[in-house]
Amino acid sequence: MTTLYVSHPSALDHAMPEGHPERADRIRAVERALEDERFAGLLRGQAPKAEPSVPTLVHPVPYVQALIEASPTDGYVQIDGDTLLSPGTIEAALRGVGGAVHAIDAVMAGECANAFVAMRPPGHHAERMTAMGFCVFNNAAIAARHAREAHGASRVAIVDWDVHHGNGTQDIFWDDRAVMYASTHEMPLFPGTGTTSERGNHDTIVNVPLRAGDDGPVFREAFEAGILRRLDAFAPDLIIISAGFDAHHLDPLGHVELTEADFGWATRRLMELAHRHAGGRVVSVLEGGYSLKGLGLSVAAHVDALMGR
Repeated sequence: MTTLYVSHPSALDHAMPEGHPERADRIRAVERALEDERFAGLLRGQAPKAEPSVPTLVHPVPYVQALIEASPTDGYVQIDGDTLLSPGTIEAALRGVGGAVHAIDAVMAGECANAFVAMRPPGHHAERMTAMGFCVFNNAAIAARHAREAHGASRVAIVDWDVHHGNGTQDIFWDDRAVMYASTHEMPLFPGTGTTSERGNHDTIVNVPLRAGDDGPVFREAFEAGILRRLDAFAPDLIIISAGFDAHHLDPLGHVELTEADFGWATRRLMELAHRHAGGRVVSVLEGGYSLKGLGLSVAAHVDALMGR
């Protein structure tokens, strides 16, 4: 099974102040994990830089233009309490978008079975008109819309297991019949959204909240009953994973007690569903994960599963 790994050195240039959890060392931890000899069979590609028009698949033109114009030549521009622009942010963000779109193109064309895109900043908190929660452009949402418009995908599922709810992705697809957004996440926790009653205008939003202290068995039961059954009924022809790894028990920003084995299990279960409905097509994009050790272990388990192990 051929897996494409997509990244780019610009992900390191999205600089954050000392002590900020969304730091360049996250990408270094991913790279170290995937240097292991068992990943020698990965296809490796660099994320192309998307044109500024590409984020407008889900974000209005004025939003994209305002962020580009706000980009500093030195120092930082504060978007909110957690989200900043540095001189390298827009380049990294556009390559994050480009990497996600490139992965969609490769998987839809049959050039690889599946793909993992490791870029930063992450994306799932970015709403149509609001950058927040470390996120600038919503990579997973842009990838889903690109799959629909460029490749004719009729039903796309986005599965988000980040410990924080992907309010941005939910906002973007609230009124979209053709995209199902399904999320497990800790509640209560930032950003405060993601209750089971938030279902979208066409019942295509699926929220399965977890509580602080929930462990692997609780997560697996919730994932099976709350998400996989709904996805099976939806029968997507592409699955996109918002792959945040901050529900790992080592992570400093969450309180869910998962291990890397749980992420491997969830990946395999989604792959089984993708083989049933989507010709095996899966594209995964990195979201959170702020323990460097937990992130490295989790990425290795996730990519192992993508590679069919």
